[in-house]
Amino acid sequence: MSKTFFTIFCLLIYAFLLAPIVVVVLASFNSGAFLTFPPQGLSLRWYVVFFHNEVFWRAIKTSLWIAAVTTVISSIIGTMAAIYHVQFAGKLKETVRVAMMAPLLLPEVLTAIALLFFVYTIGIGTQTVLPLIIGHVLITLPFVFINVSASLESYDVSWTMAARSLGAGPFTRFWRIMLPLIKPGVIGGALFAFIISFDVFTISFMLKSVGMSTLPIQLYDYLRTNFTPEAAAVSSLSVFLTLLVVVVTEKFLGLKIHRF
Repeated sequence: MSKTFFTIFCLLIYAFLLAPIVVVVLASFNSGAFLTFPPQGLSLRWYVVFFHNEVFWRAIKTSLWIAAVTTVISSIIGTMAAIYHVQFAGKLKETVRVAMMAPLLLPEVLTAIALLFFVYTIGIGTQTVLPLIIGHVLITLPFVFINVSASLESYDVSWTMAARSLGAGPFTRFWRIMLPLIKPGVIGGALFAFIISFDVFTISFMLKSVGMSTLPIQLYDYLRTNFTPEAAAVSSLSVFLTLLVVVVTEKFLGLKIHRF
């Protein structure tokens, strides 16, 4: 098959994946009173309405800080688990891998129900944000583990041994030798964790405390009674925030780790 055929095929795949985003963004500029596509005219009317909607802004802030906390916790635990899996697990390597991937084996709704039973059984309940954080960490942890494990597979243990022979302690060996070399996996896993946590619905719906709403939940509640382009405007901002986090993290955090 020719190179042209593969190029066209790839372009069609990209178009298929990006089409929903393009439709939502264009629909957000609809000047009509209802969410329709193609737009009935172009206007920033619904962005103005959205920017004055405190309920949506509160939901966005909640989603951002929960995603940030989840990313930090998942990145730390996932990186530690990946290091143990690749370098120290030995005969238990496959067992550790299956255990870390277990949250992906069940549908998200079953995981959410199981977590709901668990938090009430141990007496935590859903009165605080802790169950929600636990659920988000559980669902994002496998993605950090996968990315960091992939980076560690090409890591040569002799580099650590050489640093140890020169007097470097465990923390120095990790911070100055290992972390810069596995940074693509760590950053990639952290980005996956943030994006998934920001957008996850079922876990948040089951484990949220009373009066708390993340952005996906708020959008769901809004669309049950309203079908205006304001929902598309909110979704467009969500896409923009996700892309902004990816670009900023890759540019600044990636370069910072590279300078170690």
